[in-house]
Amino acid sequence: MRAQTDNQHISLGTKLSYGLGALGKDFGCAPIYIFLMFYYTDVVGLSAAFVGALFLVARVIDAFSDPLMGMIVDNTRSRFGKFRPWILIGTLINAIVLIMLFSAHLFDGTFVYVYAAFTYVLWGVTYTIMDIPYWSMIPSLSSERSEREHLVVWPRIFASIAWTVVGGYGLYTVGVLGGGDQGQGFLLMSVAIAGLFIASAFLVFFRVREKIDAGKITQEKFSVSDVKNIITSNDQLKSLIGFVLSFNVAMQLIGGFGIYYFTYAISRPELFPMFMLVAGIAEFTGIFLFPWISKVINRRFMWPVACVFPILCCAVLFLGSLIAPQNAILVGIAGAAVKFGNGLFNGLSTVMLADVVDYGEEKTGMRSESIIFSVQTMLVKAAGALAGFLVGSGLTLVGYVANEVQTPDTIAGLKVLMLLVPPVLVSLSALIYKKTYRLDKRFHEAGKLNTANA
Repeated sequence: MRAQTDNQHISLGTKLSYGLGALGKDFGCAPIYIFLMFYYTDVVGLSAAFVGALFLVARVIDAFSDPLMGMIVDNTRSRFGKFRPWILIGTLINAIVLIMLFSAHLFDGTFVYVYAAFTYVLWGVTYTIMDIPYWSMIPSLSSERSEREHLVVWPRIFASIAWTVVGGYGLYTVGVLGGGDQGQGFLLMSVAIAGLFIASAFLVFFRVREKIDAGKITQEKFSVSDVKNIITSNDQLKSLIGFVLSFNVAMQLIGGFGIYYFTYAISRPELFPMFMLVAGIAEFTGIFLFPWISKVINRRFMWPVACVFPILCCAVLFLGSLIAPQNAILVGIAGAAVKFGNGLFNGLSTVMLADVVDYGEEKTGMRSESIIFSVQTMLVKAAGALAGFLVGSGLTLVGYVANEVQTPDTIAGLKVLMLLVPPVLVSLSALIYKKTYRLDKRFHEAGKLNTANA
């Protein structure tokens, strides 16, 4: 029994290496979700409507490619395991595509639209190759819930650091590297990030190894019909898709509209980096405290608690827009609120996915970490795409014109898009969770994974 317990324990070195892998990985994706819309509209000169549509179309492709990549990973048998080879291969390819993505400003005319579309779709597909096996490793590192809950803190904290640095210092770095040329600055920043990205992948490859007996890893191969069955027959996976997607879209909207809101609606662009910096610190705090908060707050109530904070963020910004729109203190409080809740969300959603893997095995008799975790990659990208589409469509709808002083109607529209739409989506997330999700701590303690008794 002691040997089995030790085998489920995840060492500090493994946790640190796994976490540093997320640092490079999220340095590679944070500029996409924070700045790509701005880069395309204000640096490259693409229309906001085109960019929004591009983001949405690319995710339709991912709806097919992500589960298929999960199947490929689960069918992989190699001396290095089934996860690490794809993490390394995917990172090497995606790092190159990242640099290509931020080279769009070097082209013009009709070709730049074709180039932007091609490289963005390619980025999504190649990111999938690396991201799915990275997160899929979690159930194979330990089957103990407490170990998983402590493990997910590490990648989430390092990911939070990456997003904080990119959000807080990204535009400053672009300015310094480009010497006033934003296009050159974005390109050079992407080159630097690509190097860090690749180094982190090598660290995970050599330092993080799955424990075969921790996850009852099957030797049978999965077919396309198996992928369909694993996804469609898991009712708790469908539930998770609903409330995670709603929450994620809301977070992406706040980040996506934020740079336009602070730049044009309240004429204080310097507040956006501050908002992102404070938000990042708060997210770091939320993730760090997640294992301890989960011991105090019942899992059933944890998600609604996480949802309260983004709503509070928008409420503070809305109040500030009425009485003191340029007040840095209120902006800081709002940033802290939104990302503290997001920190809890990140830790909780990852552990939930690991639970859904276990539940899916109970339902279907097939254990598939990568197919289930492919949903997480798909959800993150889908949220970014839906948010990007809504940002692009919203900016067009309110009459936004890049690099110009906006009309009063446009400013009012930006406020509505930034402050009213996200709280509605977060409330929807809490409602879906309450009505449909049943794999909370009480069911696990009682050993009731069968929803027939729910």
